[in-house]
Amino acid sequence: MQVTEHRIHQAFQLSVLLKGLHALTEIVGGLVFYFVPAPMILHWVNIVTQEELTEDPRDFVATHLVSAAQHLSGGTEAFYAFYLISHGLIKVVLVAGLLREKLIAYPLSLIALGGFIAYQLYRYSYTHSFGLIVLTVFDLIVIVLVWHEWRLLRKHLPVD
Repeated sequence: MQVTEHRIHQAFQLSVLLKGLHALTEIVGGLVFYFVPAPMILHWVNIVTQEELTEDPRDFVATHLVSAAQHLSGGTEAFYAFYLISHGLIKVVLVAGLLREKLIAYPLSLIALGGFIAYQLYRYSYTHSFGLIVLTVFDLIVIVLVWHEWRLLRKHLPVD
């Protein structure tokens, strides 16, 4: 039984670290949207996807990247910047709290992840993006692990 709990704790720590890395990636992406103009992003995307589209003009990832870059405007860039930076900052704060075993971080993480899942499913209803489903499944796994860790932490707290 002890080995199983240790493995679950390791999975919790790994999932929280991955959430933290994802949060930092979101913050960097948001900063790019904030500081780099849409035409420059389109130029970079064209450079990065040019070889792949030459080999396969219907490449799923490359065509979607180019399409997304072509539809960027000042308003969408501002939204993406705000969304990514705020989303990333919230997760960084929660990850720090979870790794430090701050009791308040557990329920706040469950609420935040639940909200993110609800928004991802809402976005999925419009975009049908497979990536949103993958992210949602990962978030559900993290929720289960956070819940489990929170229960254990509360069980081992000294009673006043």
